[in-house]
Amino acid sequence: MYETEANPTYQQIARSIEFLTDNFQQQPSLADVADQANLSEYHFQRLFSDWAGVSPKKFLQYLTLDFAKERLRNGLTLAEAADEAGLSGTGRLHDLFVVLEGVTPGQFKQAGEGLTIRYAVFESPFGPYLLGTIGDKIVKLEFLDEAEPTDQISIANRFAAEWPEAVLVPDAQALRPLADSIFTDADRQPLRVLVKASPFQLKVWEALLRIPEGQVVSYDQIAAAIGMPLASRAVGTAIGSNPVGYLIPCHRVIRKTGLFGNYRWGATRKTALLGWEAAHSLK
Repeated sequence: MYETEANPTYQQIARSIEFLTDNFQQQPSLADVADQANLSEYHFQRLFSDWAGVSPKKFLQYLTLDFAKERLRNGLTLAEAADEAGLSGTGRLHDLFVVLEGVTPGQFKQAGEGLTIRYAVFESPFGPYLLGTIGDKIVKLEFLDEAEPTDQISIANRFAAEWPEAVLVPDAQALRPLADSIFTDADRQPLRVLVKASPFQLKVWEALLRIPEGQVVSYDQIAAAIGMPLASRAVGTAIGSNPVGYLIPCHRVIRKTGLFGNYRWGATRKTALLGWEAAHSLK
């Protein structure tokens, strides 16, 4: 019913990232990090470079807290950061390929009644994830831990908060082309995302789309960007309720102290996403 593939790569890399995050101040050797993945130095170097596109040593540079603090100390606004990234070279704004739409009041009231959600579980560079669509619009992208159940009842519970009345249809074959396009830099048509959200949530999520890949901002900066500088706590709540991971890049928001902070799909995965994007944006 669900499509998953045995993919030990992310789990091996995740163990390495956890070790690097805990020990970055000691600048561990390649042998120390390779040991966390139960691989030889040669195989770990090759696996990591294939996954991240850069060497473990270079990747480590972007996993330290200085990576986050440097950007915050610059005091850039979201608009300035986007302008600095530009459209030349490898810099890419997330909202160039993600179109965010809010449901209409009528659709909100119907809670999905009369709608069909097609869904499946796929593998990503960051472990398995649940993908759900209504027509050509993505309504759900949730990362899963390896041990999380993917039976029909568990999947239904994941859609219940936003779309309790929708009909759920497993359809990995139909969704495979879309899934293959999400975590790639290849040219593609914009991905359309449909969300049920309050006007405030929609403002916050739209602000997230303006954060360039490889950059991070604080909750305070998001609050200022939407014209509500005193609403950083409410911003945090809105970010935490994001139903579409990665495409609505809530992983790019950190605490103003420079700490990465929490992430609904795990701190290690957030660190992996940030490091992966930082490395790719500078390739």
